[in-house]
Amino acid sequence: MNNETAISISHLTKTYKLYNKPSDRLREALGFSKRKRYTEIHALDDVSFSVRRGETVGIIGTNGSGKSTILKIITGVLHETSGEVRVNGRISALLELGAGFNMEYTGIENVYLNGTMIGFSKEEIDERLESILEFADIGDFVYQPVKTYSSGMFVRLAFAVAINIDPEILIVDEALSVGDVFFQAKCYHKFEEFRNQGKTILFVSHDLSSISKYCDRVILLNKGVKAAEGSPKTVVDLYKKLLVGLGDEEEEDGGSGDVSADEEGTPAESGLTGVLPMNPDTLEYGEGQARIYKVETADSEGRVTNVLEKGALFYIRMYVEFLSDVESPIFAYTIKNLQGTEITGTNTLFEKVPVESAKAGDRIRIEFTQRLTLQGGDYLLSLGCTGYHRGDFRVFHRLYDVLSITCISQKNTVGFYDMESEISVSPVKRADGEIDA
Repeated sequence: MNNETAISISHLTKTYKLYNKPSDRLREALGFSKRKRYTEIHALDDVSFSVRRGETVGIIGTNGSGKSTILKIITGVLHETSGEVRVNGRISALLELGAGFNMEYTGIENVYLNGTMIGFSKEEIDERLESILEFADIGDFVYQPVKTYSSGMFVRLAFAVAINIDPEILIVDEALSVGDVFFQAKCYHKFEEFRNQGKTILFVSHDLSSISKYCDRVILLNKGVKAAEGSPKTVVDLYKKLLVGLGDEEEEDGGSGDVSADEEGTPAESGLTGVLPMNPDTLEYGEGQARIYKVETADSEGRVTNVLEKGALFYIRMYVEFLSDVESPIFAYTIKNLQGTEITGTNTLFEKVPVESAKAGDRIRIEFTQRLTLQGGDYLLSLGCTGYHRGDFRVFHRLYDVLSITCISQKNTVGFYDMESEISVSPVKRADGEIDA
């Protein structure tokens, strides 16, 4: 490995043995079993890549793809089954924050304990102690046993210890979103500071906005195998396809806008169809005159996905079957944040879209087209089919929080959505005293 390479991963494999019962494990350990009594599970399968000095590399993938496993092997928490890992530089890892803390020790004692475990002398920790305590900002609680801390105070101190030891290589696993919003801002500021200093960063996150914003290169893992490697935009686009299991043909069908053969057939008697993962805890109710049997979102290219880019057009589609005659139905959507606050939404009545009366057995598709101006983050989509019967408002079918939407953003502003402001800056009075007209 040359001096320009910080981390080198070569044909890395991690295999676990899955036994049907504990006695099978014991038989093998004692050498009593002549046949294989376990199933091999590959957490990682022949993965190779390298990270150059000063580079920020992101690793993304679905749950169970091997992201955290590979970080734990790099940091020595786990050992590989085969392959080679070579690291050139001192590592600080933000994995399981506070994993090495002794709950009976005070915060100060744990700072020295963790610093020693990382390889620092007492004198070196002394030099960094003020920075650590200032970053953690938990006041006199540093002199109290850690077991008395709130969860927020605990992660603040753990993060402060890990981030203030001046590493050459920083490894981060979903650790930048700890604490309150102000502490998170401090964490991201420190992260930016590390990048500007030319530190090497290996970054695992489900936050695709952060991956797109901070990373020079991204690696996509799928079921323990390296599926792709390249620029953030290219790999995130591939990940969006992977999330919904779409191949090229399926993607093409999803963006055509036509009702597919499956949609033309009889929909299932209960439950929703579609390639996107639906919320199993969806709140569903209504009088039953109509039924929403399929929902999906799509990006500006028409590809079915729930990972969408801020500033781009996107589509919300709902497919409805009518079980009774309905006069002038109303179709609606609402987007809420994860705390349940309704951010935006509309319906065919607000938009003055004429909708014809429906007969029992009719099936229609409704598509909402809009530009995504929400801030980067995760949101919940709700859909509804309502209307009036003999002058009374009726709910035919509603699905609350049926689907999640992830907004990828290169720029966030204040609040829930972006006003798309255009800013001009011009002098009113110049240094020479002249006043502009």
